[in-house]
Amino acid sequence: MAVRKYEGMKYDQQGVTLVSDPLTIEEALQIRINGKAFTLTMRTPGADPELIRGMLHAEAVLNSTGFHPRIALQKENEAGIITAVDLEIPEAYLGSGYANTRSLLSVSSCGICGKTELDQQGFTGAALEGVAAFQPALFSGMFEQMNRRQADFMQSGGTHAAAVFDASGTLMVAREDIGRHNAVDKAVGRLLLDGRLKEARAMTVSGRISYEIVIKAFKAGIPFLAAVSAPSSLAVDYAKELGITLLGFCREGRATCYSHSHRIADPLMAAPEPK
Repeated sequence: MAVRKYEGMKYDQQGVTLVSDPLTIEEALQIRINGKAFTLTMRTPGADPELIRGMLHAEAVLNSTGFHPRIALQKENEAGIITAVDLEIPEAYLGSGYANTRSLLSVSSCGICGKTELDQQGFTGAALEGVAAFQPALFSGMFEQMNRRQADFMQSGGTHAAAVFDASGTLMVAREDIGRHNAVDKAVGRLLLDGRLKEARAMTVSGRISYEIVIKAFKAGIPFLAAVSAPSSLAVDYAKELGITLLGFCREGRATCYSHSHRIADPLMAAPEPK
């Protein structure tokens, strides 16, 4: 199963409706080698042996294409998704890449990948609270402002963008990068350098939202996070826990809110909070 359904509030020109959307599952998989923690990667569950074998080959952890290590299940969560495995690899088959436990490919383009333990994710603090509401229509204008500043994308079609806005919806900064996480870091970094991060209230990003972008918004104290495409399941889970109002599918005058929808000021009707 590669998706999990989440309730959300869908806003469009007709008003607001409760929807149940299938979102791509994003879960951590810890890989141990010979009983020792090696790396942690975020992925959509399924074909894990293929993922592991291809990863070990690409990063020269194995020095033989003909040797396929035995994979022993270590942990699985309450949903039956594997969360930790141990590989048995004789020393003779360990390649040069084994020495670097942080070099493995990031399967879901997530910065937690390559860390050996979940507790290394490095965020603490209370959930974000007490912020003003935004009208749903305001996000369309935010994305228009971000899109107008994607000069690199207009030339190459190969960059992502992130933009940050204040409480009135006024653009504070917009940045581009080939990596969506890098674009977010650049935007937040500019506000830090300018001493204006405390004014930030909303962030828009191109593409989808994975777990780490939610964490970056939380660390920056930005309570509204909106994306052109879908969030992952883990992004919604963390947004709910950390007090982030998370919106996906923000295009063509519509948006779907998956967490803390009480902060969305809808002029037509009050909406129940998605579960």
